[in-house]
Amino acid sequence: MPVSDEVMAAITTAQQAALSGDRPRARELFGELWTRIGDDGDPTHRVTPAHFMADLQDDPSQELEWDRRALAAADVLTDDRAASFHPLLTVRGMRASLHASLAADYERLGRLSEAREQLHLAEAAEPDLPDGGYGELVRSAMAGLRERLRQH
Repeated sequence: MPVSDEVMAAITTAQQAALSGDRPRARELFGELWTRIGDDGDPTHRVTPAHFMADLQDDPSQELEWDRRALAAADVLTDDRAASFHPLLTVRGMRASLHASLAADYERLGRLSEAREQLHLAEAAEPDLPDGGYGELVRSAMAGLRERLRQH
């Protein structure tokens, strides 16, 4: 099995642990995977586990750190490489989700100016989100953030 297939299989296994509610096991698997990939590994392999690992953090500052890693990987990811992971995936569409996640992190940390800035960046990339489940999930998260930030 090629390395990329092994990495994607490991990502899927870790995400299944997360979805089943086994957060400690998912964190362990994503941590092992991150060590294996490294800070300079394939950006597709870095963005996905970092983004998922962020969601598994109990500490908002740790969640922010993992989301920053995901965004750093997206900064060097190409659309061609992203499409090899999923045909409808674009870097700009991913950035909408990543910036929305960062906005939520900053909101939880009480850093509202930075939250608004990240939400603005997410909104700029929103037109590149795909239709359907993933795109609607991100749009819904952005709408919730927008409303909460208006109340502050």
